[in-house]
Parts: sequence; structure tokens; C-alpha cells
Amino acid sequence: MNIAQQGGEIRIVLVGTQHPGNIGAAARAIKTMGLERLVLVAPERYPHGDAIAMAAGADDVLDAARIVGSLAEAVADCALVLGCTARSRRIALEELAPRAAAARLHGAAASGARVALVFGRERTGLDNDELQLCHAAVHIPANPDYSSLNLAAAVQVLSYELRMAALADGGHAVALAPQEEQREPPASHAELEGFFAQLGDTLDAIDFHKGRAPESALRKLRRIFLRCALDTREVRLLRGVLADAQRMARLASPPGPGE
Repeated sequence: MNIAQQGGEIRIVLVGTQHPGNIGAAARAIKTMGLERLVLVAPERYPHGDAIAMAAGADDVLDAARIVGSLAEAVADCALVLGCTARSRRIALEELAPRAAAARLHGAAASGARVALVFGRERTGLDNDELQLCHAAVHIPANPDYSSLNLAAAVQVLSYELRMAALADGGHAVALAPQEEQREPPASHAELEGFFAQLGDTLDAIDFHKGRAPESALRKLRRIFLRCALDTREVRLLRGVLADAQRMARLASPPGPGE
């Protein structure tokens, strides 16, 4: 059973992979679990013979892999993005165990959404700016005395959990409740980032921060809105509110020289 075809799309994203063999091994890991969508964000060495050798027959996954320059580009059309991380960060993200993360990804994909599971660099993982683009973090509860998990092994663990979530569902798409059938599609990552950019501009325009650094408030507001799972219509409505707030802020501003 190919779980990538159940409803939406489950995308495995590797960010800044340093060793090409890990790309091939990851391709093999996801293919064995019925996944096929691989996106590579700025890999250090790819294409490379080591990737082909370690793929061990998953050449079709490598051939179909997209290569992009940034994580934002890789997940722009996704409604749910989960980032795998091995340690706590200053950015406060909801933390999910692999099984819970897989269930959430499968449920969203089965409902027709594009979703992404993101893995960082072998040595340093995902940086804080990249984690900021994720809706929640996934942590594999490895042995605390030796938690060094190979990138491809981590991909295998999460891919296995995704397959188990699909098998538990009988391999079928999750049926929507009647009241959910008419809901607009979930807002894409790009739509949400556009909203957050406009929100930041609006807070500046109304002097919300009062001279304080804006980063903390914006991080908290991101978390609030991401928990709401906004759809496209709701994002359009909120952006309309922000546009009116910006217009009123301009009207309230004292005229500049020559105006």
C-alpha cells in the first residue's frame, strides 16, 4: 500500500543534508514504508554516487525528488508542517511523540491536505528560524545517554509510524464529519506567512510594541494563529481586518513634510 496516495500528500523534507549517502538511505527508508515524496533543501552534495548506492533500488524516489533553496519554498503549499528536533529550543513549539505526529499528519493528508515532515542537518538539526516555520516539533525519545540518531534512521522511525497510522485507518482516507464537508481548504504555508508578515507590519503601524522588541510578541501570536488551523477564507478575512487597521493608522498619522 502506497500511503502517499491516500487523499493528500505526505512530503518528507531534508534540510541542508551534509552527507549524500544519508539522502539515498532516507529515500530507501521512505519507499519501504510506502512514501514517495522527497524534497531536498539546499543539500551540500547532491547529486552524488553515494546517494544512489545507499538508495538500494529507491532510485525512483531520488529521480522524483525536488531540490529547492529554502524550507519556506519547500513547504509553501502545505497545510501542516512538523519539524523533527532532538533538543529543546528557545522557540516554544508544541512537542509531539512520533506516533502522535504520524496520526496528525495522516489525518490531515487523508482529508486532502499537503503535509510535510521536516528533518534538519546531521550535526546541527533545524535552526530556530526553520523551526519557526513549523506548526509543531517531533521528538524521538531516544536513550538520553546516547541519543545520537542517524538522519536516515530518524526518517525510518517516522516513516514507520506514518505507515502504522495508515494501516490502523484501514488504508482509507479519513471520513469527514458532515459539518466539516463544506469547510474551505486549510490555508497554505505561503498564505499564512503572508498573513504573519502583514500582521507584523500592522503592529508596527499602530505602535503596538511601544519601543519593545517585537520578536517575542510575534512568536506568541504565530503560535495562537497556528493552533487555530485557519482555512483560506479565514486568512482572507483576517487580512482584510489588518488592511483596514493599516489604513486607519495612516489616516491617524501626522502628515509628513510637503503633505
